Amino acid sequence: MSINVYLGIDVGSVTTKLALVDEKGKYIDSYMLKTAGKPVDAVQDGLRHIKEQALAEYSIQGVGTTGSGRNLAGALVGADVIKNEITAHAVAASTNIPNVQTILEIGGQDSKIIILRDGIVTDFAMNTVCAAGTGSFLDHQAQRLNVPIEEFGATALKSDNPARIAGRCGVFAESDLIHKQQLGYPVEDLLYGLCQALVRNYLSNLALGKELLPTISFQGGVATNSGMVKAFEEALNTKIVVPENHQTMGAIGAALLAMENHQYTETPTKFKGWEVGNMNFQSITCQCSGCSNSCEVITILEGSEPISHTEKIGDIKGNIIARWGGTCGKWDIA
Repeated sequence: MSINVYLGIDVGSVTTKLALVDEKGKYIDSYMLKTAGKPVDAVQDGLRHIKEQALAEYSIQGVGTTGSGRNLAGALVGADVIKNEITAHAVAASTNIPNVQTILEIGGQDSKIIILRDGIVTDFAMNTVCAAGTGSFLDHQAQRLNVPIEEFGATALKSDNPARIAGRCGVFAESDLIHKQQLGYPVEDLLYGLCQALVRNYLSNLALGKELLPTISFQGGVATNSGMVKAFEEALNTKIVVPENHQTMGAIGAALLAMENHQYTETPTKFKGWEVGNMNFQSITCQCSGCSNSCEVITILEGSEPISHTEKIGDIKGNIIARWGGTCGKWDIA
């Protein structure tokens, strides 16, 4: 039996997520894996796994991509919709969480806040600079304290007297943590102190001047950390909702956007098929010398034939499926 579904792919710097929804937007399945610096391999592995774990045959009606690698993923699989993470997370939250007005999202390498009113994004902010406001900061400090990241939240919740750790800068936070550790603070107090520091960093950098009204949804990988959920609830003095599929909300949002696009346009999907998981792809980066911008232009080619690397973009030969990176769009091929 074949089921009509929509596929969403969220390619982040740390993890890649794939999700499927049916024709009514209901969640069906998802898969998450480490990007590990190889987004092409991650997308292909994800496609293979989500097909292998399928309980029925899936007929893809539309594909949406999001995340920092959305253009690359879109070129590889043949996406119908390519949207930023703000839009994807907002659509997923507004569809799955009644009366949501604020979205807190913290991933491995960046964090976001999205303000919604009546299901429409009215404001947002992103942090892609400060390491102390991301999940990798917690992961790194957990390793320093010899605590598995899976046990971070449960251990932090045991704290009775959390350490006050400076969280405005990752470097200063690490130095302060070491200092508190040498003073003899218990591990649970250090861990919950880190949660509070990250929350203060997040609220002072991203939420400054914004009205955070309930219902508040906490999304992204860091929402798995129960210590972070408690720290946000204490800081905001309100209950935080953590969706069941909080780690894959971006991919779910991309799938919902693909569904909306297909139902509105009624055009066939551009999806290249499940065999994309077994295709060969190569990339070449060249610097354009057309002007003083000296843009780095990335070219994605399909096939396993050896590529003769060249410094001139116009000399690249082969089955070019996508190209981007230039400021003026001279070389772009979508």
